[in-house]
Amino acid sequence: MQATRLIAIRHGETAWNIDSRIQGHLDIPLNDVGHWQAQQVARALAAEPITAIYASDLQRAQATAQALADVTGAPLTPEPGLRERCFGDMEGSTFAEVEVSHPEQARRWRQRDPHFAADGGESLLQLRERIAATTNRLAQQHLGGLVVLVAHGGVMDILYRLATGQDLQAPRTWPLTNAAINRLLWTPEGLTLVGWADVQHLDANSTRDESTV
Repeated sequence: MQATRLIAIRHGETAWNIDSRIQGHLDIPLNDVGHWQAQQVARALAAEPITAIYASDLQRAQATAQALADVTGAPLTPEPGLRERCFGDMEGSTFAEVEVSHPEQARRWRQRDPHFAADGGESLLQLRERIAATTNRLAQQHLGGLVVLVAHGGVMDILYRLATGQDLQAPRTWPLTNAAINRLLWTPEGLTLVGWADVQHLDANSTRDESTV
């Protein structure tokens, strides 16, 4: 069977995660906890037969992926297609600030309107199309292999929905924890969920669950 195993990892923690500040395409670095999380996930996957690592070209994802590449020796390739959802002029604001400065945009965002895009940003439909296309392309390049995708909370959310058939507007009931290990199987028919949100390698007090950073 034509299949590719995937491990999807959200980047380690940043200071903006703590502040609930929207990062989107802004290039925010890991904080000290995030660097520690990156080392922990690298140790947890050190013995895995990883074929290739692809990571969003934003530095919080690149630094997380580099820790894994250093331990495993697997090649690391920057992949802009794995970037977080672009939030346009909402980026840099906290969730609370958006409610005040852009109340109509905030309402449509909270309702998960699939057509809504902040000024200069992406809609959920556009994000899903981008992530599905990128995942299909990368998986097809490594049939029979094990590929690691290091990305962002919004990307993890889309991968989960693609693998489980969840609608874009369905309430999220699954975690998107920093540096958690998520496993999926890709075939030409699509994605299947194998395991989600493995955080055994992390201290419970050091993880944060944000969906839009």
